[in-house]
Amino acid sequence: MESNFLTAVFLPLALFVIMLGMGLGLTLNDFKRIVVAPKPVLFGLAAQLVGIPLVGFLLVSIFPLSPELAIGVMVLAACPGGPTSNLVTYLAKGNVALSITLTAMSSLITILTIPLVVNLSMQRFAGESIALRLPFLPTVLQIAVITFIPVAIGMALHSYAPRFAARVEKGVKWLSIFFLALIIFGLLLKERANVVGFFLQVGWVTLALNLLTMALGYGLATLTGLGRPSVVAITNEVGIQNGTLAIAVASAPTLLNNPTMAIPAAIYSLIMFITGLAFAAWASRRPAVV
Repeated sequence: MESNFLTAVFLPLALFVIMLGMGLGLTLNDFKRIVVAPKPVLFGLAAQLVGIPLVGFLLVSIFPLSPELAIGVMVLAACPGGPTSNLVTYLAKGNVALSITLTAMSSLITILTIPLVVNLSMQRFAGESIALRLPFLPTVLQIAVITFIPVAIGMALHSYAPRFAARVEKGVKWLSIFFLALIIFGLLLKERANVVGFFLQVGWVTLALNLLTMALGYGLATLTGLGRPSVVAITNEVGIQNGTLAIAVASAPTLLNNPTMAIPAAIYSLIMFITGLAFAAWASRRPAVV
């Protein structure tokens, strides 16, 4: 798959389909949940928006990574939860409504926070070695176009054509997973000369990010006395990031335009399926407590 086609055409299209699929399962009532039952939503958002970037920063400060890979980890840590977390929550018999609400709200909020976290990370880890910054307003607008607009279209279809939305929702979600697999394959193929070295350098960091953030979500949700379904949802939301969005921010020609920065997200996306499905298998067998 040609690099220009992957980043300029296929990647935005894939992300559009993924976010459309999320919108197909959303209604305005999902956003009202923060008013009706604010505790799990607020704790989940705090862990996502503050906890994950802090864990990411700690890891890239400890492990000796190149500036590009360190920034790539921080791009990933700045991204919201993705539709995969909703799927894993469903398989783990968790609170799917809470999972979808957290994914949707974090996707909206990170439109503003991603450029802030990424620019601070570039200043901290690259200095003058990478002469690149994300202009705030254009970046916000671009991320909004590839996240908010397809979600809004999906919600409109759910509201005005519910039967059609119900028919296509499952197929779109599986298509999203297929697209993510193709994106990962394309990136790894492009960087095939360095892929083993990248795995050795950043594989352990992305695994640690995944496991530590899942533990963070699980611990916070348990300590705050939330029920088992909500604990499952928050664990997955905090531990499973939107790898496709991270790859888009890192490699899209109009954003960072650096495929090497997308490598951590590609490796992470492989890992999160293994750990997420393992957690789902474990949690689904424990209906009383997690």
